[in-house]
Amino acid sequence: MTRTTDIMGWGRYPRKPGQMVRPRTETEIRAHVAQNGIIARGNGRAYGDSAIGSASTLDMRAMNRMISFDDTHGQLVAEAGVLLGDVIDAFLPRGWFPFVTPGTKFVSLGGAIAADVHGKNHHCDGSFGAFVNWIDVMDAAGHVTRASRFENTDLFAWTIGGMGLTGVILRAAIRLRPVETAWIQQNSLVAPNLTAAIQTIENTQAATYSVAWIDCLAKGKNLGRSIIMLGEHATLSDLPAERRDHPFSTPQRKKKTFPFDAPTACLNKATVKLFNALYWRKGKQSTGTSLVDWDSYFYPLDAILKWNRLYGRAGFVQFQCVLPLDQSEAGLTAILTETAAAGQGSFLAVLKRFGVQDSKLSFPTEGYTLALDFPANAKTLALLDRLDAITLDHGGRFYLAKDARLAAATLHKSDPRMSDLRQMRLKSGLDRQFSSAQSERLLL
Repeated sequence: MTRTTDIMGWGRYPRKPGQMVRPRTETEIRAHVAQNGIIARGNGRAYGDSAIGSASTLDMRAMNRMISFDDTHGQLVAEAGVLLGDVIDAFLPRGWFPFVTPGTKFVSLGGAIAADVHGKNHHCDGSFGAFVNWIDVMDAAGHVTRASRFENTDLFAWTIGGMGLTGVILRAAIRLRPVETAWIQQNSLVAPNLTAAIQTIENTQAATYSVAWIDCLAKGKNLGRSIIMLGEHATLSDLPAERRDHPFSTPQRKKKTFPFDAPTACLNKATVKLFNALYWRKGKQSTGTSLVDWDSYFYPLDAILKWNRLYGRAGFVQFQCVLPLDQSEAGLTAILTETAAAGQGSFLAVLKRFGVQDSKLSFPTEGYTLALDFPANAKTLALLDRLDAITLDHGGRFYLAKDARLAAATLHKSDPRMSDLRQMRLKSGLDRQFSSAQSERLLL
């Protein structure tokens, strides 16, 4: 089925008219890949224009079959359109959970591989690609190649984090983690400023999961004040006696949906400042250890469907950078100072520690990553240009899965690997066949 429609990412900015094709079989995909300017799209959870084809977009959501599972090694073989939430629903009751998950369970496996998504445990486990055993990729001629760390290794390396620019990911084999329960032992800590937050995170690296919410409008001695949430998969012995007979049973969260596009005037410095102050106060009152269900710990935003409407019809943009370890505190201080001075506060200011990662294209590198959401408007775009400059000054780079407006020169200056990707695509002709609005904007 082919239709012409406005296509956008989760941030709803930018919107571009284009053809959307929804294949249901490998044969149907083969009929479309020969045309120029095509890109595969999972569940549309990339924030910007990375899953908008420059000419046509392949909606892979109908390619959503789970094929096999090896319960000895935890290997799942599934099609690219399977959602992470589908995997959890099927296998958590059997004692398995994804090794790495981003902040939403509504991402497809193909999207998770293409963006090489990371989670709260990168400092000890790495990114999603570390747990991909192999992938099947279709090229522009319709040929399917199986790639792994042991065969067709270049294709495998370019595809993990390659944003769909090497071909169409059809299916993959991923590894899951054995768990005893569906619960997380959460330890909440408070840091009065950025220096304390970084020190706390450094001192707690033994924790499997670690994430910090930052009050990005705090200034002066309170700059970067944070609530840090550590986590471990709870064992049977961690559960109260009444839960041990049903360790994978958790309370069902009521589905809520943000019902309309919020008026632009509702999201301003005053409302964000009030929200941040209340969230900080609540966090200070909730420190210590508690037992939290998996859904609440990993996916708090998924509790509200279509929460992106909060930013109004104009949408929102996210800024996410990673700064090398020796530049992190200085760079983060400069970014938070600039953000607070601009009064363009973010509800969703998230700080995480990355561990070492060596890969052709993936975003993470050892250091700290900061993600900030802002309403899409001229003031925001001007602020983000200034944050880009600060990131460059401190040796950082940017996350393409969240990008909607970065300049090509900025990207290539921050990450020389992107020029390698461009040269590989030009040499192989992939630039003509597989391209997105993002790849054209960023000269990839």
